[in-house]
Amino acid sequence: MEFTNPGGEIFVPDGKTVDEALSRTTHMAIGAHQDDLEIMAYHGILECFGNPDKWFAGVVVTNGAGSPRDDLYANYTDEQMQVVRRLEQKKAAFLGEYTAQVLLNFTSSAVKDPANTDVVNDLKAILKAARPKIIYTHNLADKHDTHVGSALRVIQAIRELPDDMRPEALYGCEVWRDLDWMNDDDKIALDVAAHENLAAALLGVFDSQICGGKRYDLATIGRRRAHATYHASHGTDETTSLNFAMDLTPLVRNTSLDVMDYTLGFIKRFEDEIATRVRKLK
Repeated sequence: MEFTNPGGEIFVPDGKTVDEALSRTTHMAIGAHQDDLEIMAYHGILECFGNPDKWFAGVVVTNGAGSPRDDLYANYTDEQMQVVRRLEQKKAAFLGEYTAQVLLNFTSSAVKDPANTDVVNDLKAILKAARPKIIYTHNLADKHDTHVGSALRVIQAIRELPDDMRPEALYGCEVWRDLDWMNDDDKIALDVAAHENLAAALLGVFDSQICGGKRYDLATIGRRRAHATYHASHGTDETTSLNFAMDLTPLVRNTSLDVMDYTLGFIKRFEDEIATRVRKLK
């Protein structure tokens, strides 16, 4: 498979051919940056880990340039950081037993440009080869422009596929802004309590980010634990770790739906719930 950018590649941890690796994919996560997959799509990794009938494929859209850096990496150039982050992502793929790790090597500016068709075309080629049943990407209320741009390119790519190549489900997951604010009826609660040691290992692989001054490893585990406790106010905890997701599936089943209107609908329903409760109790 040929990609738009030099350096675009598919890494297969267990040495299978690329065709074999992609064809066995059942779950896929498409994220903007190295380490996004391990933060937002751990549910998919868990679903497939140690299961010979399910395989997780990761796709990272950008090249990792411009990330914060400190400590060991304080004086690294953007080019050196790209090498480090690519290697870290491959280590995560090996640890998590991914069927494949795709690295598309786009700049953030390319991903955020709605007129750039290269990102969509590369994603379509991957999706046609892999045909995942479940896809995880960023949620549309994320506050990072590159994350939202990536999610929009994913939606566009899926919409341009024939109906029989589209996934059964598309989930918009948490990185920069969690989804605790969504109404319970709207949010998808993903149980990610299993193999906590694996979760820690996958997050800990990204040393350049942790040394760069961002404790994503601690914050991610903490958010999952907090969600598990605060998800239900009138019941005991049913798990010790939860991720929340926004269901984006309707957007790829009904291509006439407006993406912005659909996203703002979650906010409107949240507003309505608050208004109803305050009005009832004031």
